[in-house]
Amino acid sequence: MSILTFLSEKLSKVKAQNVSGSIYDFKMKALDGKEIDFAQYKGKNLLIVNTASKCGYTYQYEDLEKLHELYGDKVTVLGFPANNFLWQEPGGSEEIASFCQKNYGVQFQMFDKISVKGSDKAPLYKWLEAKSGKSPSWNFCKYIIDKAGNVIAFFPSKVKPLDKEIVVKITK
Repeated sequence: MSILTFLSEKLSKVKAQNVSGSIYDFKMKALDGKEIDFAQYKGKNLLIVNTASKCGYTYQYEDLEKLHELYGDKVTVLGFPANNFLWQEPGGSEEIASFCQKNYGVQFQMFDKISVKGSDKAPLYKWLEAKSGKSPSWNFCKYIIDKAGNVIAFFPSKVKPLDKEIVVKITK
């Protein structure tokens, strides 16, 4: 690792640690162009996941939709398409929405494509990293936010949305 890479990573971590505020302070654009105010999620468990339509984990859309259907009264699933890992989400909003609906019948809330790592990381993902100490290492990483707005868990891509560990945390 070069000294420049090392210093850049350290600076990113320092910046992430300086992120304050609440999950409910965010307002983000949905795939349909509407602005979503996260204040509407107060008192709800959230599962936030970075998604991609050309990934080996893309099949997890099916389980995310099942989770939404089975436990929608206990958790709100929020999907964030990202093109950060091997350019596996190249499409625009219409293409992503069409893909999700046609292939997986996605009804949970999907947002505009964002960056989940690097210098252009979306503020939401800076906040998630600051609060959890974890950042996505690939597509379909999952954060669970409790009803009080605290990040209580992070799961890597390999953990499926209907995994017992996730279900237990969202049904509390």
